[in-house]
Amino acid sequence: MSSVTFPNLGDDIGSSSSSLHDPMHAPFYAPPAFDMSSSFQMNPLSAHPPRTPRQSTATQSHFRNMSMSISVYDEKGEDQQDAETVKEEKEEVDEDDVVELDEEDVRVKEAEKLVGAHEVWRDLFVTSNGRDKAFKLIQYSIRVYLLFHKKILFRSGKSAWQQAIVQRLLAAKNGFSLTRKMLIMFNWLTPLSQVLAQQSVPFSSSGSSLVAHSFTATPASSSKSPQLFAGPFLSHPVLRALLSAPPPVLLELVNGLSDDIYSLSRLGLIGPKLGERAARFADWCWLFSTMVGLVENGVEMGVIDGLQREVESRAYKESLSGATSKSQPKASKIDERELARLQKKNYWLQVSRAKLVMDLIFVSYDILRIKRWKDTIQSFTGLTAAVLSAAKLYDKARAALVNKALTN
Repeated sequence: MSSVTFPNLGDDIGSSSSSLHDPMHAPFYAPPAFDMSSSFQMNPLSAHPPRTPRQSTATQSHFRNMSMSISVYDEKGEDQQDAETVKEEKEEVDEDDVVELDEEDVRVKEAEKLVGAHEVWRDLFVTSNGRDKAFKLIQYSIRVYLLFHKKILFRSGKSAWQQAIVQRLLAAKNGFSLTRKMLIMFNWLTPLSQVLAQQSVPFSSSGSSLVAHSFTATPASSSKSPQLFAGPFLSHPVLRALLSAPPPVLLELVNGLSDDIYSLSRLGLIGPKLGERAARFADWCWLFSTMVGLVENGVEMGVIDGLQREVESRAYKESLSGATSKSQPKASKIDERELARLQKKNYWLQVSRAKLVMDLIFVSYDILRIKRWKDTIQSFTGLTAAVLSAAKLYDKARAALVNKALTN
């Protein structure tokens, strides 16, 4: 290939190289020798110095996003690990609580097996209330048997042995009735103690406390005005406490006093006319107390039904949210026990309501003086009420023995 030659190139180069070292050319700029190994350099006397090299903004944002995402993922991972550890600890605590609840259930079942029926009846017969319920069962069982004996089994009843059996059973029935009256004597002391307990409260609603009046000096005009208005008898502290007592307590008090007067008349200590009037008044008190009991029973059943629906709705919501007995063992166990307790309480409330209805039917025949089917209706209602009340008292005594066995 052809090449282009420049004349006097070597001379120019040589002269230029020599001119660099010439003192005549010293004031002029002498560029340094080009070095391939050195970095790029610019003229420092240039009017536009070079900019400092920077990274691209896109690159910086990319790395920044990567670092932020990595930090966020790290934080999420740490939070997830903390949540898992907390969840594991909570599950361990729930498992321990569930084990304790299961052990408690096992202990209760073992205690229930240890309590026998004879022990329950033994504790029932110790109290007068338990003996009253037992004698009531025997009394109305005899009364129901006499109905079958007279109207179904032996209608004629002409033989001597049949008449002798009937006479003995009638005497036993009357004897059990009188025995029950003796057992429940002085039951009016319980409501009287409640009334006197209200009197001993310094700031009771009756305002008849002796303690409060002893510490607070009342003016003479205010102390004399009640006596002038109601007299000295009605201003007595005990009477004012009786007037301020709740109606069910007053009904129980008056009913107990009337029953005791009737019992004394049956013993012959009081005349029969006064005894009949006392029995009539006791029947009226029994009627009103039964009606009050039905109202209270209805209110209490409404409260228990509301609590039961609340527990069932909570369990239903937990099931909809995906919670099961394995995921939340403690909550499900507590809900099961609470629901079982409420169901048991509701059951015994229904038993009490049925017993009150039987009592209402029984006493209505005496109050209204209904003669038709009186012996039959009162016999069956009395036996039903006796069975229900005895079952309720039996369960209460059995629960007390189970609790005693658990504490021991």
